[in-house]
Amino acid sequence: MPRRPGSSGSAAGPEREAFRLGLRPSLNARWLEHSARRTAAPRTLEGVILGIDTSLGTAVAVVEADGVVRSEASSDNPLGHAEAIGTLLQTALADAARGPIGQTSAAEPVTLTHVAAGMGPGPFTGLRVGIAAARAFALARDLPVVAVPSHDAAALAVILGAALADPFGDDERFAIVTDARRREFAYSIYDGIDDDGIPLRVEGPALVPRDAIDAVLADHGARRHDVTAISAAMIGALAARAVAAGRTLTGPEPLYLRAPDVTLPAGPKRVSA
Repeated sequence: MPRRPGSSGSAAGPEREAFRLGLRPSLNARWLEHSARRTAAPRTLEGVILGIDTSLGTAVAVVEADGVVRSEASSDNPLGHAEAIGTLLQTALADAARGPIGQTSAAEPVTLTHVAAGMGPGPFTGLRVGIAAARAFALARDLPVVAVPSHDAAALAVILGAALADPFGDDERFAIVTDARRREFAYSIYDGIDDDGIPLRVEGPALVPRDAIDAVLADHGARRHDVTAISAAMIGALAARAVAAGRTLTGPEPLYLRAPDVTLPAGPKRVSA
């Protein structure tokens, strides 16, 4: 079922603050200055990103350029992506018109400027549903698509959570670990965040047998973070940072990491005379 998290009046504040805390000090000043220049009550918002991810469950969010989450709808079901994506898109877009999560305001138009697609790693069938939906939505509205590694979005959530807990804490090497099925995990290792506010990935994404994951992470000195859902809001926030920095986070090809479970037949066999 779709979810719109956060109902208290302060929900939007931590999202905005978390986004800023994830940046280096020089970037903090730049983003704070940018936010101060924005009008108090714009009739049409600029720099608004639709984030979509189906690498684990199905998630859709609308995020402003400064990281404020206007809406988020998701389903934890690891199956049924095609059935869920349409309803979640409708929910997220309708909720976005009502203002940031946790705030109550009159509906106002939201002008999307980009569509961000979570590129995995993830299972073939589920992952391609979200990517196809993002591309179709963008094509119909003549919007650019920003490709975002799903593990990078999860890493951003970890970094922002740590920054909120201790703004002056040291960066810690850590790993994002997700279920890749077939008795394997997918993992990516991160070592802090760069000056554009983008997590520094130093290894992965890669596959590893489940019984070997702890040894692999120990070799890299990385703390393990098991992730069961990817936030579309973090997909959008990371896309906003990439767009602001003029950077490409990954190519247009999905990060499947392995061939699909179902393959095309080799073709008809030749029959000798």
